Amino acid sequence: MGVNRRQFILAAAALGCPAVWARSATRPSALAWHERRDLYPQGVASGDPHPDSVILWTRRPFERGAQSAQLTVELALDPGFTKVIASAATPVHADADWTCRVLVGNLAPRTVYWYRFTDAQGNGSRIGRTITAPRDRDTHAVKFAFVSCQSVNEGAQNAYRRMIYEDRRAPEAERLGFVLHLGDFIYEVVEYPDEVKTRYDRTIYDLGRIPDARKVANFHVPTTLEGYRFVWQAHLNDPDIQDARAYLPFVPMWDNHEFSWQGWQSFIKYGQKVEPAQALKVAAMQAWFEYQPARVLKSSGPSLERFDAPSVSNAPITKFDDAGLGIEPNNQTAINALIGYRTLRYGRNVELVITDQRSYPMEDPTNASELESLPVPDLAGFYPEEVVQIVDGGRAYNGGKPPDKIRFGGAEIDNYRKDAAPWTLLGETQRRWFIERLQQSQATWKIWGSSLGTLDWRADPQNLPDALKAKWPGGYAMFGGGDFGAAYAERGEIYDAIAREKITGFVTVAGDRHSFWAGYAAKALPPKAFEPVGLAFVTGSVSAPGLVESFEHNFPKDHPLRALFLVDGEQGTKPEPTVNMTLRLGVRSSLEYAKSKDLAKAHAAANPDNAPHLKFLDLGGHGYSTVRATPHDIETEFVCIPRPIRRSETDDGGPVKYRVTHRAKLWSAKERPLLESKVREGDPKLSI
Repeated sequence: MGVNRRQFILAAAALGCPAVWARSATRPSALAWHERRDLYPQGVASGDPHPDSVILWTRRPFERGAQSAQLTVELALDPGFTKVIASAATPVHADADWTCRVLVGNLAPRTVYWYRFTDAQGNGSRIGRTITAPRDRDTHAVKFAFVSCQSVNEGAQNAYRRMIYEDRRAPEAERLGFVLHLGDFIYEVVEYPDEVKTRYDRTIYDLGRIPDARKVANFHVPTTLEGYRFVWQAHLNDPDIQDARAYLPFVPMWDNHEFSWQGWQSFIKYGQKVEPAQALKVAAMQAWFEYQPARVLKSSGPSLERFDAPSVSNAPITKFDDAGLGIEPNNQTAINALIGYRTLRYGRNVELVITDQRSYPMEDPTNASELESLPVPDLAGFYPEEVVQIVDGGRAYNGGKPPDKIRFGGAEIDNYRKDAAPWTLLGETQRRWFIERLQQSQATWKIWGSSLGTLDWRADPQNLPDALKAKWPGGYAMFGGGDFGAAYAERGEIYDAIAREKITGFVTVAGDRHSFWAGYAAKALPPKAFEPVGLAFVTGSVSAPGLVESFEHNFPKDHPLRALFLVDGEQGTKPEPTVNMTLRLGVRSSLEYAKSKDLAKAHAAANPDNAPHLKFLDLGGHGYSTVRATPHDIETEFVCIPRPIRRSETDDGGPVKYRVTHRAKLWSAKERPLLESKVREGDPKLSI
C-alpha cells in the first residue's frame, strides 16, 4: 500500500527531511542550470529507496558569514531533464554544514530517476542517478552490492570504479539496485604524511589537518563536531566514492570508525584508558546524519532541516543495567540521539534487517583483568575457545549451569561471570526487535545487514605436532574475536529463534573484518551439534588494510608457528597466506602445504570438524560483494581486486584478482541450507 500526501509529509518530518511530492505529468526543466562541481565539493547522493520515495542529498557551502540559502532540487525520468516530475526549493543552513536532505515521494516503483541541485545563480551540482525499490509483491530478482571499510588515508577506492564499470555493461535484469554500506565509511583515525609517510606498502595520503584534533600514537582523532565534519568531507572528496554515490542509492549503517575505533556506547578507549565521551558520541552521530541520506530517526524531534543535537555532558558512567547498558542519563541521551537500526523491503524476495552493533553493547567481558591471571601459552593469537564461551555466556552458559571455576590446562580462576548476563552486542531492546522482525517478515529472503561478521574464527592447535604445541593442553582455539563470531550466547539465542519459528531464507551479509568469508550460520561447531539455520557472508574491505597485510610485515620470520600463517615463496614474491587454510581446514593442512606445496595433500590432511561452517576464506581480500535473490535461490559473488595501494588509471578500476560465486537454493524448514561455491575468474588459491 502506498502512502497519501499527508502521511508522506509526516514521514519526512520524522526523518528530518523537507518533503517533495512528485507530479504524474512531466515537463522540461525551466532552470538555467550549468554544472559547477567545485561548488558542490562532496557531490550528490541518494539513499534508502522505497517503492514510492527516496532521499536525495548534496552539500553546497556558501560564503563565510552566510547562515542559510536555497537550492532547487529536480528529479527527472531522463538525464537531460526534459521529463522533470519534481522541482522544489529546499533550504541549506550553515549550522547543518550546508548539507541538504530531501525526501521525494509519489514515485513509481523499480524505476530509474535522475536528480540535480541548482543554486539561485544557476550553478548546478553534478547529475545523480537513483532507483526506487520494487513493490512488496514484485517477484523480479533483486540484486545489490554490499561493502565496508574504506580508508582514503591509506588506500584507493578502485572497487567502486570496478563495480560501476561492470554494472553499466550488465544486462538490465542483472544490474544493481542499491549499495548496502555496512560501516567504516570514514576512518576517524587520521595519519599525517609529514609524520607517517608509509604504512605497510601503502602511501599515506594527505587528508589535511583535523581541527582541534587529539593525537593518539601515530593517529589524530576528532574531538569536536567540526573535526568529524572535516573527516567526512575528506573522504567524500574522493572521486570514486563520489561517483558511486551519484550512480546508485546507498543504504548505510555505521560501524566503529564513524565514532571511535575502540569505543562502545558513548565510551572511548585509547590504550588502556576508558573515558566517558557523551558529547563526542552526539557529535559523531550529527556528522553521520548530515552526510548520509538514510531513514534513521533522531531523538531531537521533527526538524525538517537540522539535527538539533541534544545537550549532554561527559559525566562518569558507573551504573549499568543487567545487559551492561550505562544508565547514566547523558549516556542514554547520547546513544539514542540517532536510531539507526531499521528494515527495508525490496520486493517479494528481500527484506533487509539492519542492526547497530556499536551503540548498545556491553563492554567485552574478555577484556576483564580477572582473565589475565589465567595462564595461557603464547600461541600466536590463539585463545581457548571454551574459556571465551564461558566468559561470553555468563549465567546462561551450559544451559544456565555455569562452572564455578574457569580452567585451562592445570590452572583455574574463579568464574567472575557466572552470575552475570551474557555478553550482548545488540542490547536487550534491539535484540527483541530483531528477532520479532525475522518472525514477522513475509519476504523470501530475510537478510541481516550486520556491520560485524558472524562466522566463528577457529583453529585446532590440539592437532599440532608435539614439537610445535607449546604445551597447549587441548581443545579448540578461537582466533580474532570481538564481534558476532565470538558472541556465542547472543548469536545462539537468535539462531535458536530461527530454528524454533521454522524461519527459512535467513542470510547474513557483513563487513568489518577486511576479508571475504562464506559459510553457514550455526549456533555451535563440533564436538557440539552442528546445525546450520542459514547462510553467512562477509565482504572484503574496499581499501582498508587486512590481516594478511599485517602478517606480511609484522609476523616474525623465525617464529616456530609461521607456517600456520604464511609460507614464503621465491625471493621477491609475497608469502602465501596459509592462515586461510589454518582457520578453514586446520593446522595439519597448513603444515602439509608449507612442507610440500601440494594442495591435494593439504586438503587430504584437513580436520573436517575444525570449520564445517566455512566454505571460503580470504583474510587479505579487497573489493566488493553482490547478492542476487530470486524466489527460488540466492547467489553471493565476491569480486576481489588487487591490493588498492594507489588509484587505478583505467576506467574499469583495474583488474580482477578473482571472482567467486556462492549459490544456494531456498530450503524448507525441514532441510539444511546447501551452499555451492564456484570460481568464475582468477585463482583464489588457498581460500577455497
